[in-house]
Amino acid sequence: MTSTPAPASLLPTALEAVALASDLMRTRVPGLLTAKGDRDMASEVDYAIERAVRDHLRTQTPDIAFLGEEEGKRGTGDLMWVLDPVDGTANYVRNLPLCGISLALLHQGRPIVGVIDLPFLGTRYHAAHGIGAYQADRRLQVSMTTDLKDAIVALGDYAVGEGAETENRLRLALTERLAARVQRIRMLGSAALDLAWVADGKLDAAIMLSNKPWDTAAGVLIAREAGAAVIDTDGTDHTLTSTATIATTPNLTDQVTTLIQESREHILHELK
Repeated sequence: MTSTPAPASLLPTALEAVALASDLMRTRVPGLLTAKGDRDMASEVDYAIERAVRDHLRTQTPDIAFLGEEEGKRGTGDLMWVLDPVDGTANYVRNLPLCGISLALLHQGRPIVGVIDLPFLGTRYHAAHGIGAYQADRRLQVSMTTDLKDAIVALGDYAVGEGAETENRLRLALTERLAARVQRIRMLGSAALDLAWVADGKLDAAIMLSNKPWDTAAGVLIAREAGAAVIDTDGTDHTLTSTATIATTPNLTDQVTTLIQESREHILHELK
């Protein structure tokens, strides 16, 4: 069994890999798009970044497994790098700056290092377990908002593809309840950005009713290290197998989970 490394010892490796990815994202055009299903796509840059980062990490950390969104998993073990080469591809190909790179190191499924780079905003966030979350040298802290009426809440994208109509019932019911309660709702199109901005206090909560490790792993750690509660819809601690990814300033956690439960009960009542 692979022993747990000191997380901070592998943070420089992660930062180097993401710097390489950021340069590719800023200097190349998206190129041809590859369809990945209903209204989902990957660009040539998605693939180029994933291959470049995978090769770099294989050279620097040959014993650590790798999982990329586009080309899957290589290797096995307790330690695994997880990469989303372009989080927010739909934004990226339309020249919208709300997109970035998300790289995490997992130990037995739990993130211990995380880096999120937003190349077109000139911002990079990083964290390692137990040492806090940072933007450059500035330590991050979640907002102090205590009431939903003062909160800005980000929602993940609505579902597409098979089963989307069913999945979106809860999303739409939740949107309706949030619209009646919160200061503003935002749908920014990047899970990594949503989680980083909760950590940075720009958002008070981010609600994604899905959980893909390449989208969320780095942001989950960064948000946690900044003081956020990161949970599943039932209020339990977020894990790799959670059905959703919800990050909130701790003062809002109960209020957000209550709204989700009310939305779920509304859907069940409608289906009777």
